[in-house]
Amino acid sequence: MAFFYKQPTNTSKYDVDGVPPLKEAVPLGLQHVFAMFLGNIAVPIIVAKVVGITGDDLTVLVQSAMVMSGVATFIQCYPIWKVGAKLPIVMGSSFGFLPTNISIASTYGISGLLGAAFVGGLFSSFLSFFIKPLRRFFPKVVTGTVVLTIGLSLLPTGITAMAGGNGAEDFGSAKNWLIALFVMTIVLLLNQFGRGMAKTSSILIAIIIGYAVAVPLGMVAFDSVREATWFSLPRPFYFPLVFKWGAIAPMLIMFVVTAVETVGDVTAMTMGGANREPSDRELSGAILANGMTSSLAALFNSLPNTSFSQNIGMITFTKMMSRFIVAVGAIFLIIAGLIPKFGAIMATLPQSVIGGASIIIFSQITLTGIGILTSEPLTDRSKLIVGLSLSFGLGLTQVPEAMAALPDSVASLFGGSSIVISCLVALALNIILPSSKLKQ
Repeated sequence: MAFFYKQPTNTSKYDVDGVPPLKEAVPLGLQHVFAMFLGNIAVPIIVAKVVGITGDDLTVLVQSAMVMSGVATFIQCYPIWKVGAKLPIVMGSSFGFLPTNISIASTYGISGLLGAAFVGGLFSSFLSFFIKPLRRFFPKVVTGTVVLTIGLSLLPTGITAMAGGNGAEDFGSAKNWLIALFVMTIVLLLNQFGRGMAKTSSILIAIIIGYAVAVPLGMVAFDSVREATWFSLPRPFYFPLVFKWGAIAPMLIMFVVTAVETVGDVTAMTMGGANREPSDRELSGAILANGMTSSLAALFNSLPNTSFSQNIGMITFTKMMSRFIVAVGAIFLIIAGLIPKFGAIMATLPQSVIGGASIIIFSQITLTGIGILTSEPLTDRSKLIVGLSLSFGLGLTQVPEAMAALPDSVASLFGGSSIVISCLVALALNIILPSSKLKQ
């Protein structure tokens, strides 16, 4: 870890270029890893179950997800050429891709999915070079709506985790809720009344305490830790890439959607963490990194990567913008992939423990979206754009049967992502509605 640690002149954890001491950076970096770890490995596991992948093949998928997430995160923090935003962006396997991943893998297998992801990543990289001319279509009323939708769409995820997580046998049990609320209370108390590291590491401390309480309650199983090996290197092309247009076409659409979501995530980060708009360089670098690292991930048997909104929420909550902290977390992700026992230990974290901390993080993204929208006077025009975008985005995803008569490809794309619908409606209305005729 010391290979990129130099004697710093700026040690502020609140500055993007700040390099705090390792005794601070390590726990703060782990805090980011704990917030996203289960979500990152859940996507390949779900896809594997659909396709029927088990045993060593499943291990490869999970290991690749951890390693490539760490690599992609590190590149976002410390760019290579123009690839990377030079911001503390945590990357991982995206739930946004999940419906499309399942659809493609069910038809074309895991090799067809990885082939489509490789091409989609290159396409996303191409899109990144057009951010500057396209940015005029993303005023605050659009980006604020996207960020607000991201936050609102994550709230059910947080509640689900607090209740025990999807598929849990004891979902909604009193034990899960008590643990989740216990963790949430610790975060709130430390954040409000703590000092120094107790305050800045409130999420990590709460997760560790919640985990310690969950073990004697029988909520943690260590079988996977005993079975995991000590060391394993990623194997490129373990699953050969197969290119099918039927798989590539929907993947290209999803990478357009991901580019828009990245604009929202980066905007939420800079506005919530530094009270400023992101630069063109930061936006294009973030999207370029999304694309290039997704293509690289496909070569190493990993599904598409994108920015993790829960970590964006953590930054808006703590205001700690140091990319060094997140880069330290990235190294732990890579270690978790190279040392399966380490990853297996982290995977034993109960969902309710994570949920207790996540619900606070997700709420901060929602508030950041509201902050962006209210940073300028809300005109009648703005209210129409926001209101209709949220109505269609959140409404259609809660009533997916409303699109039952549409082609499956359209229904799965729009029915699975409120962010997609809200963004498209906001973009369209921003172009169509004349700003000079609708007065405040």
